[in-house]
Amino acid sequence: MAEPTPPAQAPKPRKLPRRPASTLAEKWTRIDDVDVFYRESPVRPDDPRVMMHVHGFGLSGRYLLPTAERLADEFHTYVPDLPGFGRSGKRRDMLDIPDLAEAARDFMDDRGVEKATLVGNSMGCPVIIEFAHTYPERIDRAVLVSPAGGLFNQPLRRAITQLSKDAPREPTRMARVAVPDYVRFGVPSTVRMFKALTQYPSLQRLLEMKIPTLVVLGERDPLLPHAHRVDEIASQTDSHVLVVLLEGAAHAINFSHPGQLAHVIRAFMDDEAIVNDPSWPGYVRLYEVHRGKHHPPPKASAD
Repeated sequence: MAEPTPPAQAPKPRKLPRRPASTLAEKWTRIDDVDVFYRESPVRPDDPRVMMHVHGFGLSGRYLLPTAERLADEFHTYVPDLPGFGRSGKRRDMLDIPDLAEAARDFMDDRGVEKATLVGNSMGCPVIIEFAHTYPERIDRAVLVSPAGGLFNQPLRRAITQLSKDAPREPTRMARVAVPDYVRFGVPSTVRMFKALTQYPSLQRLLEMKIPTLVVLGERDPLLPHAHRVDEIASQTDSHVLVVLLEGAAHAINFSHPGQLAHVIRAFMDDEAIVNDPSWPGYVRLYEVHRGKHHPPPKASAD
């Protein structure tokens, strides 16, 4: 008589980092047999709107935490490492923009989130654009910080040159966060992901979005065209897009200028005018570059 097949063993619980990277709680969940690491703000009975932060190319969500922390008191905040990135487990089909948008939706399903504002940086921006295109009922607003991909970053050698120019423009502490993530991501994944990123029709899909959308550009970002060129392109179509330029910033604005970015996001979420904070240093200024015809106008001042 054949012996009965032993029951499948449950996966071993994953360990949390020894030192928390922020004030957000660090947690694990399991989605489609893949361990997914994420951070979450404390849950309150009167939790406001939900906000999920989506990381960039080859990185984990760790470098997004400075901005996410500043918004966590006002928004129920999630910062996941998408499958294949950071501490999360790998999946063979997680190196394409539509796959990553689906993974973001699966994470929201797993956490019981029906609808959220998505905040992305670099590669996270086309992931959000695809999310809005495929799952429009699951997103209320989009914040796209330093959106990457498309013709301006092709071919790969040009993108590498742009990245090499950007590196010294970022805070030196960014390397301690980014380098381990890039090493973990690996060269084969980098080549495949780059191809998917540059082939994605980000601009076309961006201008087709039907929700209020904020685009934040860094004045010193070598991976993006000049702000005037962005305005020229955006003005060709009546859109829901608001474009803001942050003086002194490069590509990783979520890490380098979290206070200024959180300020802009709050104003955008409340349909307030985008203005400078008087407490900022003299070399940091905001400029509204473009406001689409269908973007909500700023509310009148109470004064």
